[in-house]
Amino acid sequence: MPSVILIGTGRMAYHLGHAMIEADVPVIGVSGRNAEKLADLSRYLDRPALRWGAPLPEADIILIATSDDSIAEVAAALAVSKSVMAHTAGAVGLDVLAPHEQRGVLWPVQTLSHGAPIDLKDVPLVVGGNTAEAREAMLKLARAISGSVFELTHEQREVMHLAAVLTSNFPVFLVREAQRLLKQQKLPPNLLMPLWRTTANKVSTIGPDQALTGPARRGDTSSVQRHIHLLESDPDLRRAYALLSTMVLKAYGHDTDGIDV
Repeated sequence: MPSVILIGTGRMAYHLGHAMIEADVPVIGVSGRNAEKLADLSRYLDRPALRWGAPLPEADIILIATSDDSIAEVAAALAVSKSVMAHTAGAVGLDVLAPHEQRGVLWPVQTLSHGAPIDLKDVPLVVGGNTAEAREAMLKLARAISGSVFELTHEQREVMHLAAVLTSNFPVFLVREAQRLLKQQKLPPNLLMPLWRTTANKVSTIGPDQALTGPARRGDTSSVQRHIHLLESDPDLRRAYALLSTMVLKAYGHDTDGIDV
């Protein structure tokens, strides 16, 4: 089992740190640039807080669980060693980890929010490495945490990341927008939650093709156009609704004439 030093104090470090400890991965310590958050994470994980800027103890993997934009800066600040330097970003390549010779990635394909730690045992973990040694270390770590591990190229990870955004981020934002419309009419936004839960369950059990319903799926262009008209005062959401409806109509062989995109 590879030993790990965890760099980061945010949600990724919180959830991954908990998952590694639950899997009996030897987490030597945690480090990060925010001293207050580092102290909190250290107490939560019951692992030593390693002062940022001080020499790190030896470890097989140094795992940078920070924001995508800060990975290169963090990696550059860490002394070059025999450790595999890895990050947790889905769409970021391994070149940002230079000048470290051994480089890797471990990306949980899951939304990581505040709250109770997520059980990652069944969550897909995507790994990669620039050398055989790095790949093997990342595979061993991932397999200790989850029973669903995939080794992907950077190009495959980029497409996977895009697909994850389409699957998770955009639908959640659209629910937010739908709740905003209800609030404008002084209706309880939680009226949509039973629909949301049922839809998510159907997608996961019978697949999106069978689960998809609604006017565009049926080819009911009159209803689609009425909805577009209702959104006249909200041009951004109007354009999004029209474009998505047109995509659905085309995908299921319906005529798109009369849809004002």
